Amino acid sequence: MERKIKQLIVCNPYEEPARHWRYDRAKKGFELVPGRRSAGFLIASAKSGDPDDPGEFRELEGVNAIRGAVGRWRSRGYPGVTGITGQLLEFWRDAGARGSRLFFCQLEAIETLIWLAEAPDSERPEAEIPSDGGPFRRLCCKMATGTGKTIVMAMAIAWQAINRETYPHDTRFSKNFLVMSPNLTIKSRLEVLRPESEGNFYDAFELVPESLRERLLRSRLAIHNWHTLMPESDPPRGVVKLGEESDAVFAKRILGHDLGDIVVINDEAHHAYRASPKQARGISKRDLERDKRWIEGLDRIHRARGITHCFDFSATPFIPSGRNASEDTLFGWIVSDFSLNDAIESGLTKTPRIAIRDDSSRLSEDYRSRFYHMYGDREVRPDLNRNAKPEEKLPDLVKNAYLLLGRDWIETRRHWEGSGSKIPPVMITICNSTSTAARVMHSFRNDRLELPELSTCEHLLHIDSSTISRAEEREALTGKSGPEEDLRRKADTVGRIGEPGEQIRNIVAVQMLSEGWDARNVTHIMGLRAFSSQLLCEQVVGRGLRRRSYEINPKTGLFSAEYVNVFGVPFTFLPHEGRDGGGPEKPTTAIEPSPSKSEHAISWPNIDRIDTDFLPRLAVDWEALSPLELQGDGTSLSVGMAQVLAGKPHIDKMSSIDLRRIDGEIRLQRIIFLAVRDVYDDMAPGWKGNREFLLIQVAGIVERFVLSGKIVVTDARGDRLREKITMLFNMQKIVAHVCKAIRDSSAERRLVRLNAAKPTKSTYDMRRWHTRKPTGQAAKSHINMAVYDSKWEMDAEEEMERSELVASWVKNDHVGFAIKYLYDGAVHDYWPDFLIRLRNNVTLILEIKGVESRRDGEKLRYLREWVDAVNEDGRFGAWTSDVAFKPDSVSGIIAKHCRGAVPAGESARCPQCGRIAQSRSGIEADFGFRNVRGFNRPQSRCRRCRAGS
Repeated sequence: MERKIKQLIVCNPYEEPARHWRYDRAKKGFELVPGRRSAGFLIASAKSGDPDDPGEFRELEGVNAIRGAVGRWRSRGYPGVTGITGQLLEFWRDAGARGSRLFFCQLEAIETLIWLAEAPDSERPEAEIPSDGGPFRRLCCKMATGTGKTIVMAMAIAWQAINRETYPHDTRFSKNFLVMSPNLTIKSRLEVLRPESEGNFYDAFELVPESLRERLLRSRLAIHNWHTLMPESDPPRGVVKLGEESDAVFAKRILGHDLGDIVVINDEAHHAYRASPKQARGISKRDLERDKRWIEGLDRIHRARGITHCFDFSATPFIPSGRNASEDTLFGWIVSDFSLNDAIESGLTKTPRIAIRDDSSRLSEDYRSRFYHMYGDREVRPDLNRNAKPEEKLPDLVKNAYLLLGRDWIETRRHWEGSGSKIPPVMITICNSTSTAARVMHSFRNDRLELPELSTCEHLLHIDSSTISRAEEREALTGKSGPEEDLRRKADTVGRIGEPGEQIRNIVAVQMLSEGWDARNVTHIMGLRAFSSQLLCEQVVGRGLRRRSYEINPKTGLFSAEYVNVFGVPFTFLPHEGRDGGGPEKPTTAIEPSPSKSEHAISWPNIDRIDTDFLPRLAVDWEALSPLELQGDGTSLSVGMAQVLAGKPHIDKMSSIDLRRIDGEIRLQRIIFLAVRDVYDDMAPGWKGNREFLLIQVAGIVERFVLSGKIVVTDARGDRLREKITMLFNMQKIVAHVCKAIRDSSAERRLVRLNAAKPTKSTYDMRRWHTRKPTGQAAKSHINMAVYDSKWEMDAEEEMERSELVASWVKNDHVGFAIKYLYDGAVHDYWPDFLIRLRNNVTLILEIKGVESRRDGEKLRYLREWVDAVNEDGRFGAWTSDVAFKPDSVSGIIAKHCRGAVPAGESARCPQCGRIAQSRSGIEADFGFRNVRGFNRPQSRCRRCRAGS
């Protein structure tokens, strides 16, 4: 049982949470328990006044039932889905095909929406999802801030649009979309949902296979903020009237077309609700008008066109009524939930650290540090609530808090700068009024807080959220922007290189920063306002929870913690991490292609597969063929089965399945037959002669191999049946071994099959990513910085920078150069360490290895095959490969492959037709190159003769 926890992150973000922190109200402590946290939410305790009590948990029983049903459906391979949906689900879960992984919460959210639309009736629970009281069905995905809900929106659009384009008569799908947002900031951010836009999420996060990309482009997408739903004939601040604008005209204006079957996606959907009269009494008139416009506008579109699906996304799907969240205000149509607690435990957000103790002799009335909720302090609250002039001093407690938090910010900044970060950390203050904000600004500008690093005009930003909201409303209704637009632009780009907000360090805001504000470099938060509910605390702290780096720590298999230090926000959703020995976390470095170094870009063929043309007569070098070792100790011959009675296994009801009963049915000839069939199927596509002749040759080679004694079954204990069963269970390995032997001895040429949608890739394709690993300058690399995984790699990269023989290089980290290889019967991706373009225009693929394992040997064999095939193809220049087993061998490897290039004046002559090439470019065009023991040599025959044969 723990009250202060050293590490809140306990779950892998790419897997379903397997454990969580649970609070014991009786013991007033937390314990780490196995299993996933139930979906639910916290409300303020009715009786307890204990400040350590995080509230009472209310389970979302419907969500938990759906969660279990979706999990079972997933484990059965998504029965009932269309072919397109199945292809998308497989693609989203295949990190190798996409080059990156989606978070579990993202996959679960889209799976839930798909399950509700496509799973057979037998897969779905009987309980109906509650309605919001309107004419169309709504489904809400509750996802914490920073968990990537915009990506899920893109996945939902792709799923719906591509299915409708493929199955035009299936009414479960549509390709007509309306995306709604609460303000211009979010509307601008959601432009990434347009498939044709630059930087769209479908390309940036590889959400759609290239073969389906064109179908997505045929979708129709309208993105609006709520202001556009106001009828044009009504006064700007009047109640909703039909006026002169009919529903049909209204829908045409919003959607831009006359088509029906609309899919609506509501971002920050807690603004779209139907409040009861009782609930409405707790909502401000301005907010109520906005939210009423939103939902009534959707009603009009439904009447005119029909809304087939409405997908809501929100971190806090509660009607904003009263002081605390409750069952009465929670959206009843929530179908999936990944809470802030889940996000923190998975490392998807920063970890909040709050002030609960200090070394002063004064505490708050509830025995906490006074920095915990400063606005509630008896000296602070009256002072901040008066209409003071800007030059009036802030309360001593507030000045003390700023000095402490500011000095911690300075320490963080020095740490970041020492690590090479060009982006500063950011402190944000949330004030209760414009008067308090003015006093805070005046105190910084006049150095009353003794924090000059946070006080200069170019680093200080004052935001009045109500002013920006009015400016957004004016721009949305009139199309005209005012002077506030520059302020909004600067606020929206905090922490972004090359943008107006790049060097902002200190932000002072009134009430709340606008929704959709997504700066990732917030490290400190000061709260100087009332916090009447934990929901409000979550929304304020959420402005600083977005991570900078999404890099798994190889030692823990989890994300490393990033922190945001919080004063004045009484946040109690989770236990808080202590600061003992912590200090500021190491900043991240952005890694991306550098436009100024485009001359160092490196490209490569994007190969789907390599086919082989075989010689008419197959052969195998039996002496060179290595033995194939299979493990027999993992093979079970007998399994005991127990009946389950009253939920328990009873050993007196045992039976068994014993393979020894079928010993006589498993003959060695059966194993040979199965292997022959699979080897034949593998080789037939590249065979140009008589298929029967191929089958006869394959059968002879396979039988000789199986009977040769080169298949070694270890741990079989002399049991012949165990050996045969082991061979059966490892048929893929046998087939791969035989095919390799045949290819090594009988391949005439290899044919490169490129990806049809994207034949080549290059360093231009790298997406920006962040790392905490050491970095250095890289003048010869298209990528802005060199990333060091080890001292050895750093030495290798420095050698590439120094060497006059190296023209350009790139480390294959997030670059996307992969070679597929077969190991233990499964296809894997191999990512060589470096691509190096030498001065002689040969591209060297360099691997750094300490010791070569059996698996490494297979990787390198497939690498050599890749190089041979590309060189034989001839369209992509000369390639070679090598492995460095010692740190000091890199320079020698580079020199060796420069010597291995075609010397000046070397020629090539085809013995079949007599064609001659007398320059390197001529040889490359007419002959192509091949790698011979690490050296690039001209092909023995010209391309035309090889193609003709």
